[in-house]
Formats: sequence, C-alpha cells, structure tokens
Amino acid sequence: MRPMTYDADLKLFIDGAWRSGEGRDAHIVVNPVSGSGIAEVPYATAADLEEAIAASERAWPQWRATDVEKRGAILHKAAALLRERVDHIGAILTQEQGKILAEAKAEVLGSAQLFDWYAEEIKRDYGRTLVRPAGQLSRVIRQPVGPTATFSPWNFPIYLLSKKVSAALAAGCTVISRPPHETPGCATELFRALADAGIPKGVAQLVHGDADLISTTLIGSPVIRKVSFTGSTAVGKHLMRLAADSMTRITMELGGHAPVLIFDDCDLDKTLDMVVPQKFRNAGQVCVSPT
Repeated sequence: MRPMTYDADLKLFIDGAWRSGEGRDAHIVVNPVSGSGIAEVPYATAADLEEAIAASERAWPQWRATDVEKRGAILHKAAALLRERVDHIGAILTQEQGKILAEAKAEVLGSAQLFDWYAEEIKRDYGRTLVRPAGQLSRVIRQPVGPTATFSPWNFPIYLLSKKVSAALAAGCTVISRPPHETPGCATELFRALADAGIPKGVAQLVHGDADLISTTLIGSPVIRKVSFTGSTAVGKHLMRLAADSMTRITMELGGHAPVLIFDDCDLDKTLDMVVPQKFRNAGQVCVSPT
C-alpha cells in the first residue's frame, strides 16, 4: 500500500471566504505516528476574530428566518459531500489524529449522519400550549438563541465538531468554531463541505489559533449568545468563568481521564500515584484487582 499524503488545504473560513496564512502566525501540525511536522495551520488574529463575530451577527437574522426546509436541504447536501469525500477526509484525520483509517472513515460517515438527523429533527421542533384559566392562552415557542461559539477536542475531531455545528445550524443559529490545533485538517474539510453545500456568508465560520485569545474574544463578546465546549475539566472551569462575566449560556461535556492498562511488569504503586489522587485511595473509592 502506498503511503498516504496529507492533502489538507489548511485555512480560516471567515465571512464566506477562505483565508490563508499571509501575515499570520502558524502552528505545525504533527503526525502522531512519526512525530514529524506535516503542515502549517494559520492562526486567526484578533482582527480576524472581530470580523468573524461581526459577520456572525449580520448573518443571524436572515439565517434564523430561513425556512427549515431550506436549512435542512443545506445540511443534507453537506452530509452527502462528507460521504463523497470520506476517503479523502478519513486519510487526513488518520494522519493528524492517529486512529486507524477504518475508524477515521467511520467517524466521517457518522458525522454525515448527524447532519442528516438534525436536518430532519428540526422539522419536529415543536412548542407547547399550556393549560391556563378560562379565556387565557399561553404558548411556548422555541427560538434560536443566537450566534454560537463551539470548542471541540482532538479525540473525535470531526464527529464532535459536527455534533455541535449541525445542531446549531439546524436550529437557526450562526456558528464560529475553533477546532483543536492537533487536528485542523478534518475540521477544515467539514467547513469546506458546508461552503460547497451553499451555507450563506457568515453563518458557519472556522477559526484556528491560540485557545486563550479565541475563547476570551468570543466568550467576552456580547454578540455570542451560546457556548458549547467538550474537553478537560480544567479548561471547562476557565470557560465557565469567562461566560459568567457576560452571563452567556454554556453547555459543557467535561472529562480528561482515560482507562489505564496495567501489565505484570508495572510498578503498581507508582502508577496509582500518577493516575489516582491519594485522597480517593484513602477514602476507599478505588478498587484495584487483577484481571
């Protein structure tokens, strides 16, 4: 089998236009297998971020007023493009993230399913009629919250990003996404599929770059009405503090720990010191048994 090439055109996607690295800092994308650099991804500047915020605010009234059938058609088209490009995107994902090619392709196809699902589910986003005293009528109508900022992790780099973006777009929100710096290629391909599917200018935007600059700028902006984050507990606490200043709605899926495989030649006490806080061991909350 011939070795795969990292064929990713890494750019920012702001206000309907692709922007390369001229005049911007860049980050080296590393192949986790070889440890070698395989590409450079441009980092958004403060001016880029302000432009993305302004574009998101401009695009939101029109996008929220767009008929759900039309919004759904764009999402379905993006899903179809992801399926058509699964080999290409899967190869990019494997080289920047490290999972085997079959799993990478399955993740791309799962992402396409998310876009299809939300394209149809939004048609069933019903409100409610409440029981009220005679002569009164109360209705609950669901409306898009507004421009949304999303932050996603590297372990499922296109699936978790798609989960956030597809739901927000289906609901009528505009989106600015910052993917992890380790896996910018598959995220870029996701937004390329959205662009090719006909997403209007400013509705879906992609910014790579410094996590602190982007989170502080986006969450600190009064334009951003919603934040969605998946990642570590430590970063989640930081983002919650930022969101508290502006009372911005925030949804988080936090973690940061993974299973540990312990073999016969392992120093068990040293391993436990590394992965389990002593206070939990003293409290008897951890059980270690041979398998």
